[in-house]
Amino acid sequence: MKKIKFGTIARYTLLAIGGIIMIFPFIWMLISSLKTWAECGSMPPTWWPKDPTFENYVYAFKTAPFLKYFRNSLIVTVVCTSITMINTILCAFTFSRLKFPGRDLIFSIMVSLMMIPYEMLIITNYTTIVKLKLYDTLAALIIPFTSSIFYTYILRNFFLSIPDSLYYSARIDGASNWQYLWEVMVPIAKPSLVTIGLLNALTCWNSFMWSILVVGSVENRTLPFGLFAFTDQAGVRFERLMAGSSIVVIPVIILFLFCRKQIVTGVSKGGLKG
Repeated sequence: MKKIKFGTIARYTLLAIGGIIMIFPFIWMLISSLKTWAECGSMPPTWWPKDPTFENYVYAFKTAPFLKYFRNSLIVTVVCTSITMINTILCAFTFSRLKFPGRDLIFSIMVSLMMIPYEMLIITNYTTIVKLKLYDTLAALIIPFTSSIFYTYILRNFFLSIPDSLYYSARIDGASNWQYLWEVMVPIAKPSLVTIGLLNALTCWNSFMWSILVVGSVENRTLPFGLFAFTDQAGVRFERLMAGSSIVVIPVIILFLFCRKQIVTGVSKGGLKG
């Protein structure tokens, strides 16, 4: 029997503690959604409801049209992710395989733009959406997020790891750059592409601040914005808000649990080189 080193025990202990800290808010959200109003606001907190109830979930579906919100979130997520994937593939190929003056300088400038906080771009994006007369439409939730420098950086690094000999061999065989991209590079880069798609889908699904600014009607609300239905002038009913939050978050958690290996693999392969 091998002796277990102290360092190994300490490492796994720290990982276990970190995992508990990360998962605790989700567990608390689910438990709170089963409480009554008195239990949710009691001090000291009630760790487990005496009589768990699903009335908060029934109230959530009656108060807010979650099916409509779910449809809007699904449309925005699918369309935004699809366009972002196409733009990312084309941009990454351009900066990894095509030779043109100032290529590396332009890409360095693009990467430096990631240091600009997203909040600084909100006013400009909002003004553009209003001028285009797209306010209070689903298009307003899609257009500003159809490209990403970060995803381009990940995919470009993966493309650079593909040997140049493969590119020249394909060119000698008569393949165009377009054919080489879609028939050779894209299939090889599947791990990174899956990661980019999943990360972008999670971002679009959880988008909240931008939807508050550009959506005014109930018809175009997405799931995160729909949680406002549980806030009124009298305050917040946290047990109902937790039920609504669970409805919003559970699909994302399920997606992450099934695809966590692909996310880690894609990021590690795309981010080590460059």
